[in-house]
Amino acid sequence: MNKKSLLGTPYILWTLLFTVIPLIIIFVFSISSSNQIGKISFNFTIDKYKQFFEPIYIDVFFRSVKLSLYSTIVCLIVGYPVAYIIANKGLRIRNFLIIFILLPQWTNFLLRTYAWMSILKDNGPINSFLLRTGIINEPLTLLYTDGAVLMGMVYNFLPYMILPIYTVILKIDKNYIEAARDLGANTVTTFRKIIFPLSMPGVVSGVIMVFMPAISTFVISDLLGGGHSMLMGNLIQNQFLAARNWQFGSAISMILILIILISMLLLNKYSGDDTGGALW
Repeated sequence: MNKKSLLGTPYILWTLLFTVIPLIIIFVFSISSSNQIGKISFNFTIDKYKQFFEPIYIDVFFRSVKLSLYSTIVCLIVGYPVAYIIANKGLRIRNFLIIFILLPQWTNFLLRTYAWMSILKDNGPINSFLLRTGIINEPLTLLYTDGAVLMGMVYNFLPYMILPIYTVILKIDKNYIEAARDLGANTVTTFRKIIFPLSMPGVVSGVIMVFMPAISTFVISDLLGGGHSMLMGNLIQNQFLAARNWQFGSAISMILILIILISMLLLNKYSGDDTGGALW
């Protein structure tokens, strides 16, 4: 065994134990016909996959896709200018701003979501401010809505959009920008013709890194949606923990994994070598 193979052994073992084998188990459960909790029947069937295409579950799927796409778009609209501004600052300011963006991520994900519950509730700071200034006469319903879920997604996943774009913009050769300006291109044209096309690998990476956790989240929709915003993650959670239907929960999980893989394959071809590692 050569040195490279020896160094790669821990990674291979980790992948097998925590990725490949669990996926195989989930797949076997998804085609099992057993109705007993945690039991596998070797009379395989695809009935659980067919069940997913019932209208009630298709509605959950499209709601998940809709909110995930909305959160991804908002993260892109907000995150790209932030990444561009930070990348064009001096080294000391740049590092400070990046730490400022990463700082909330050092706090537990669950605590950050609970914080938004306090902010959005009827007697929270937003409603209190609007009531005191006379803008509204009664509290707005901000919590337990799709808007609250969307806000939670954007807040929690925005750094995943900013960082890949920032990294790519930072690596753009400044000679291209100087050449465009020497040829008479203004700021808008330079951005449209040079900067944005060269930053597409970062955009693609950011889109994937936001869309994947958004479509599979269940904590945000549970806490900020209050059970009113059932998403794919909630559906899987309920099948495993409440309905005790591991077979159907596994089938939904496999469908979600397939959707994510297809999305990654479609977008990954636009990603350059500089950010390919960010996807994995």
